[in-house]
Amino acid sequence: MNETVHAKFGMGASVLRTEDDAFATGQGRYTDDIKAEGMLHGYVLRSPHAHARFTITDTSAARQADGVHLILTAADIAHLKPLSNVTPIRNEDGSEIVNRDLPVLCDGIVRHVGDAIAFIVADSTAEARDAAELIEVDFEDLDVVIDTEGALDEDAPLVYPQAGTNLAFTTFLGDREKTAELFSKAARVSELRIVNSRLVCNYMEVRSCLSQWSEAEGYTVTVCSQGAHGIRRHLAAITGEDAGRIRVITPDVGGGFGTKVFPYREYPLTMEAAKRLGRPVKWTSDRSEHFVADAHGRDNIAYARMAMDENGRFLAVEVDLIAAMGAYLHCYGPYIPWLGMTMTTGIYDIPAMAVTCRGTYTNTTPLDAYRGAGRPEAAYLIERLVEQCAQDMGMTPDEIRNRNFIRPDQLPYKTPGGRLYDTGEFAEHMKLCMERAGWNGFDKRNEEAGKRGRFRGIGMSTYIEACAFAGSEPAFLTLEDDGTILIRIGTQSNGQGHATAYSQLAAEKFGMGVENFRVHQGDTAVLEKGGGTGGSRSVPLGGISVARAADALAEKVRKVAAGELEASPGDIELSEGEARIIGTDRTISLAAIAKAASESDRNASAEYTQDEATYPNGTHVCEVEIDPETGSIEVVAYTIVDDFGATVNPLLLAGQIHGGVVQGIGQCLNERVVYDEDGQLLTASFMDYSMPRAAEIPNFHFETRNVPSTTNAMGIKGAGEAGTIGACPAVMNAVNDALRRKYDAAPIDMPVVPHLLWEAIEAARTGA
Repeated sequence: MNETVHAKFGMGASVLRTEDDAFATGQGRYTDDIKAEGMLHGYVLRSPHAHARFTITDTSAARQADGVHLILTAADIAHLKPLSNVTPIRNEDGSEIVNRDLPVLCDGIVRHVGDAIAFIVADSTAEARDAAELIEVDFEDLDVVIDTEGALDEDAPLVYPQAGTNLAFTTFLGDREKTAELFSKAARVSELRIVNSRLVCNYMEVRSCLSQWSEAEGYTVTVCSQGAHGIRRHLAAITGEDAGRIRVITPDVGGGFGTKVFPYREYPLTMEAAKRLGRPVKWTSDRSEHFVADAHGRDNIAYARMAMDENGRFLAVEVDLIAAMGAYLHCYGPYIPWLGMTMTTGIYDIPAMAVTCRGTYTNTTPLDAYRGAGRPEAAYLIERLVEQCAQDMGMTPDEIRNRNFIRPDQLPYKTPGGRLYDTGEFAEHMKLCMERAGWNGFDKRNEEAGKRGRFRGIGMSTYIEACAFAGSEPAFLTLEDDGTILIRIGTQSNGQGHATAYSQLAAEKFGMGVENFRVHQGDTAVLEKGGGTGGSRSVPLGGISVARAADALAEKVRKVAAGELEASPGDIELSEGEARIIGTDRTISLAAIAKAASESDRNASAEYTQDEATYPNGTHVCEVEIDPETGSIEVVAYTIVDDFGATVNPLLLAGQIHGGVVQGIGQCLNERVVYDEDGQLLTASFMDYSMPRAAEIPNFHFETRNVPSTTNAMGIKGAGEAGTIGACPAVMNAVNDALRRKYDAAPIDMPVVPHLLWEAIEAARTGA
């Protein structure tokens, strides 16, 4: 059920992105593009050791080096608070977890390669880097633990010896008694160990920040982020400065994926240096630094069991989840697996669940939100497990799903994880996706591949996610002197096309093109508050606020126009930048209305509040072809049918889905994080860490089969993470289907980079 296009530039229209001319012609304005008079440059001296005690023995040569203005060590910034975990989940016994926060600069001990030791400020980055090499540091190596699961072994080296364990927390969700009872009645139990591999979030624009300070105005921090207001709140907590004296500006941002939501050490360091020196201080990461300093994603290991009756009906699911935290509890670190736990049962009618999550410390880069933040991990777990159930029961993938889907007549449906699904027709989008993918013709295509010495697999996932969580996002619209309209909102585009989407939603209220609207985000001096971007909240929450504010402003404009044209407001229509008395040629331009209107009549605002999350869902079908001689995998076809409730702009939506699917494919087939036994990251550059390339990605078939949300005022469910959430299980189910068909091989885990797949094929061939 696709939407009706309401207007040329309104809801449902495929409007080209208004942002792209600037980006395509090099006119984008990113943080590192910004220069300030008298600007200095910062550099972070980082630990080359994964776990060590250290002493800075001499900084004199570095302080006297050419161009150096300041060197900061832990002793110099004792007043700065650490970067804290802000999601204090509780242990299963009700006790609070013990936070292990990131110090702005380490004091005597480092816990992962890339940990920050000193901050050097000089006339140029090159001079700061040269000076860093002159700082004399004595290191005493300590034992290292890098294995997520092995960290819980009794003899494992301890990241925090005072704790006596590497266990960061143990939390639980579900009903143990009910789950155990249903398992005792099961006719069949399927089991699977599942690895959700660690990822480095490689956005196009590496992080950068520029801090300035004055006695009169306080701090101005320009930083690439996913929300200026959230960063300001964190910086106020770290520095102890009143938030009103910190202005955060975020210009254009080249990708975020969750990882630019957080504060990082360099932000308070540049602030401190700017205040001490009375000059602007900029820091910009390089790509190698990014690999070890910016939060990583995923890294879960799960032991999952499904209880079934004799007909393959799911009775209960039990999961023991081990989630890596890295060396510290990062900003939202513990919350990410907990959020995934709430989505454990997917779109299946499973009466009970018991999910235990144990967070572990290792001498590795900390973990935090990465596109989907827990929901991709949950979807991967349940979809891999459901596939195993189908194999064990001798059923096809669609048959077991159809038997266990939550039916439309069961909605709204409260899950064992506490989620309240409002609408969906899960069997219908699966059926349509299988048709579009040519599922029934797979055997013929596989036979043809065999003639070329290759073999194929086909796999699906039927996923659901939670997004647009309870909350609000106010929007403010102003009629400008020239008759255009300014939209101010506290979300932050990282490339999603916010300016186009928001303009569309306002444009249909005024009957004019999106080029007449300007969107301003990313400045705490312009907006009092803002929720930032994450969890697909921008359009489902902020978009509705924009539409409602546009309604209010349009009503004010009609009243002013009516006064100027001596007519009734009900007789005024807005179109093409003018107000017109309906059925006549008597008009007045919006510019003239702006001149005649009071300040109040030129402004309108709205704040839509939502009390529950929305739940996008869909089916992905992936078909792969494998070369057994090299272990190379080609994704030969990829089909998607999604339910996003309602679509604002099909072009923007397709871009989000395509990008998300590519990230999922990348995790499965390309991206591999490898630490050696000493905690060195061996895959710390694009020479060793493979990213998916355009030539490796097929054309996608993507369509929607939308069932409007009853939770959201415009029926929108959100879509930002959906591609990634559906992709990983579809790809891996396809790979494992190929191995099972060809060699009757047991399932393997991602990432299936060629040499690892080749080894699995050889083992299957030889029975090793």
